[in-house]
Amino acid sequence: MNSHPQHLSPFDEPLAASFGALALANVARPFPHKLDHLLVTGPDPTVADHVALHPVFFGSYDWHSSVHMHWLLVRLLRLHPRLPLRSRILDRLDEHLTVSRIAVERAYCSGTSGRTFERPYGWAWLLELRAELERLAIADPDRRPWAEALDPLADDLATRMAAFVAAAAYPVRSGVHSCTAFALILALDHARTCGREDLEKTLTATACRWHAADRDAPVGWEPSLTDFLSPSLAIATLMQAALPATDFPGWLAGFMPHGLGPLAVPARVTDHSDAQIAHLDGLALSRAWMLRRIAGGIPGDKSLREAILAAAAANLAAGMPHTVGGEYVGEHWLASFAALALGSVP
Repeated sequence: MNSHPQHLSPFDEPLAASFGALALANVARPFPHKLDHLLVTGPDPTVADHVALHPVFFGSYDWHSSVHMHWLLVRLLRLHPRLPLRSRILDRLDEHLTVSRIAVERAYCSGTSGRTFERPYGWAWLLELRAELERLAIADPDRRPWAEALDPLADDLATRMAAFVAAAAYPVRSGVHSCTAFALILALDHARTCGREDLEKTLTATACRWHAADRDAPVGWEPSLTDFLSPSLAIATLMQAALPATDFPGWLAGFMPHGLGPLAVPARVTDHSDAQIAHLDGLALSRAWMLRRIAGGIPGDKSLREAILAAAAANLAAGMPHTVGGEYVGEHWLASFAALALGSVP
C-alpha cells in the first residue's frame, strides 16, 4: 500500500501521477458494477448492459463514483498541466465527454427510471464536475468543448436541484449519500463558478432556512459505522459558504459550543475490505477537507483555527494511505476525496 505525506501537504506531482493512473483505470473499468435502476412496469432488458445505459459514467463501480473520478482527472489537468499522463487523460476525456454520449446520460436521467436517480449526491458531483471543467476551460480554452458538452445535463440537474431543495421542508442529516448539506456545498460551488446566480440564491436561502437556527451539534453521536461524511461538519462547511463572513464565527460558536470532540480523532476502521466499513476511510478524508474550510472561516481566532487544522491533519494522515494500492471497495472513490482535502478549491 502506497504511503503519502501525512500532513496538509501540497497536491504534488508524484501524488497526482498516482491518482491519475488510478482514475484512468477506474473510469474505464465496467466491472464490478453496482447498478441503481428503477423497474417501473416490469422486467427491463436494457439493464443487462449498463455501459449502454451510461456510456460516460459506467466505470468506477457505480455512477456517482465514476462522476467524481472524471472530476479528479479534470482537476489533475488543471493543477498539473505537465503531468506525464496528460495525453492519456486528454484522450480518455475526449472519448467520454462527447455530445452524443452525454445525450444518452441526459436521456436516462430525464426518463421515468431516472427522475430521482442519484439525488442528491450524484447530482451534486455532476455539478461539481461542470464547475471543475469551467475552471479548466478558463486556464486552457481548448478544453471548453468538454464543458459545453456537459452543459445540457448539468443544466437539467441544476434545475432539479433547485426545485428539490426549495420544496424540501427538512434537510437530511446523514453521513452518507443522502446528506443534503454535502450536496449543497458542491452545488453552491457550481453556481458560483459557473455564474448561476439564480441557483446560488436558492441554495444559500435553503441552507439558512435549514440550518441558521441549528445549535449544539450532537458531535458525540458521530461517527456511525458506514459514514463517509460527518453530518455536523457538513452543515458547518455549508454554513461557512452560505453565511456572510462576519456571521459565521458566531454561528459556529453556537453550533459547536464545546469544540470538535470526537470529530478531531480519526475513526477506527476494522475492515478496509468491507465496502461499507471502508466508508470510514473516506470519512477521514472528507473531515480533513471540511475542517480546512471551516478553519478558513474563523481567521480571527488563532487558537481555535490551529486546533481545527490539527484535527484536519490527523484525519488526513489516517485516510491517505488507503487511497491507492488498497482494496477496490475504497480505491474506486477515495482519491477524489483526498483531492478535495488537498485543494485547490472548492
